[in-house]
Amino acid sequence: MTSEHDLGRYTAEQVEHFYASGQWTDENFTELLRSRAEAKPDKVFVTDGVHALTYADLYDSSQRLALGLRRQGLESGDRVAVQLPNWAAFVVVAAALSRLGAVMVPIMPIYRKDEVSHVISDASVTMAIAPVEFKGFDYVTMFDEIRRNSDSLTSIVAVRAPAGVHEALADRDVHVLEDLVVQDVPAGSIDDALDVRVHPDDPFVIVYTSGTTSRPKGCLHTFNTYASGARALTVAFGHTESDVQFGPSPITHTTGLVTSVLIPLLAGASTHVMAEWNPVQGLAEIEKFGCTAAVTATTFLQTLMAASDEHPEADLSSLRVWTCAGSPIPSSVVENAKAKLPGASILSLYGRSENLSTTTCTIEDDPLRAVTSDGAALPGAEVRVVGEDGYEVPRGSEGDIAYRGPSHMIEYVNRPEDTAGLFTPEGFSRSGDVGVMTDDGYVRVTGRTKDIVIRGGMNISVREVEDKLADHPDLSALAVVGMPDEKLGEKVCCYVVAKPGHAAPAVEELREYLTSRGVAIQKTPERVIAIDELPMTATGKIQKHVLRKRIAKELDQPSAAGAL
Repeated sequence: MTSEHDLGRYTAEQVEHFYASGQWTDENFTELLRSRAEAKPDKVFVTDGVHALTYADLYDSSQRLALGLRRQGLESGDRVAVQLPNWAAFVVVAAALSRLGAVMVPIMPIYRKDEVSHVISDASVTMAIAPVEFKGFDYVTMFDEIRRNSDSLTSIVAVRAPAGVHEALADRDVHVLEDLVVQDVPAGSIDDALDVRVHPDDPFVIVYTSGTTSRPKGCLHTFNTYASGARALTVAFGHTESDVQFGPSPITHTTGLVTSVLIPLLAGASTHVMAEWNPVQGLAEIEKFGCTAAVTATTFLQTLMAASDEHPEADLSSLRVWTCAGSPIPSSVVENAKAKLPGASILSLYGRSENLSTTTCTIEDDPLRAVTSDGAALPGAEVRVVGEDGYEVPRGSEGDIAYRGPSHMIEYVNRPEDTAGLFTPEGFSRSGDVGVMTDDGYVRVTGRTKDIVIRGGMNISVREVEDKLADHPDLSALAVVGMPDEKLGEKVCCYVVAKPGHAAPAVEELREYLTSRGVAIQKTPERVIAIDELPMTATGKIQKHVLRKRIAKELDQPSAAGAL
């Protein structure tokens, strides 16, 4: 089978193979959800601690919301920013947008005006869906300010609006999501009213990722590229309809969207999402909802295990598999988790927004694989470690980890040169992450060529932070690097050189300076070190590896210099 859709660098032969092997199918998101709703209408699919939706609830409410959004003028191909916490409403919105053929552009709730404005502009977003308020932040006002200066954004939809503010929101030209759910059309007539069938090779989602540039890039995926990765992980993790996925990872991030929505949907299982991470509360919710599986950054598992030490009465016996992604798992974490969760497999996964999962351990692997590797390629995909020429290096040698397979994105939005630059002569997509492959195909990530900090699984562009600090009135030079952190893997560290006659700013000052410019607090430095000059190469390039080694050494000392 070939496709009439623009599938980027996928060849006709690849497309035919993906369909023939079942990695891609002719079933779209709506049809998958409908089949689940027809088979098990009363089974609860998603809970968030406040709301619960059965498969039938989810299908019906998403259909009715899709029609309500259509009445607001939303069309197939329109791009919609969705900045929601881990609420059940996110799944309703995702299903409704997919029903229309609108392209979802998920944005993590921690992002503020600067980052959000870039995504709105870059993706030509026409509608934004966000909370009225979450964790004390006013999302409606932020999007209203962005709309005033936007060439594309025209509609704002507020979620969980208190009863008394609907009229005030309407005066600000802000719709309320719950009011858009159409009630005046019989369920059997909604499909006729919508009159569109979305192809699984149509654009499905644009997920933004941080890389080497100061601005994140949008990865355009179809439903097939996303679902193929989720199907493979469903097998790797042994998911069945009896599972209950536990989702504290942001649902607006690749990890959360794939593991908290698509995997349980494909398996006919259930999912429980958690909007605000609190490890003690996590213990209670895992027990209450009978959660069996999770895919998170390592820090979630670490803090959960620490909480279980303080609350030994917590029952975690329902857990059968916990997968850590974002950074290699320290062996001590695996050993501690195995001791506390004897019935669970502790796995490791390495992925990226461009192609979802690159390598992963499976429930069939030797348990030590999670300690010694980040897994192997999933069936149907290929992974190689390549040199600068794009060809495979000898096994055991370091190189760029590169992927070829059915879950790769179609393109970076608006960046054809960046898209083309990913690929090797043999069509493998370079990750920019450095790794080593064993003779039997298992990969260990050893570093990265991209200048990023990975904080608790979140990619932070170093250049983005540096660019925002470039005009700081007290600084003549600066360099941002990652520093090791036992819980989060890495945190942001900033080396600064003060201007003559100026004092180097303290960490609190720099954080306030950056947040006032729209930078998310998680991206700001958590340590500032003043030095006389930055280490440079002969060609004037900052030697960041020197700075990374220096801060790692200082953190090993009882009283590190420059501590704040």
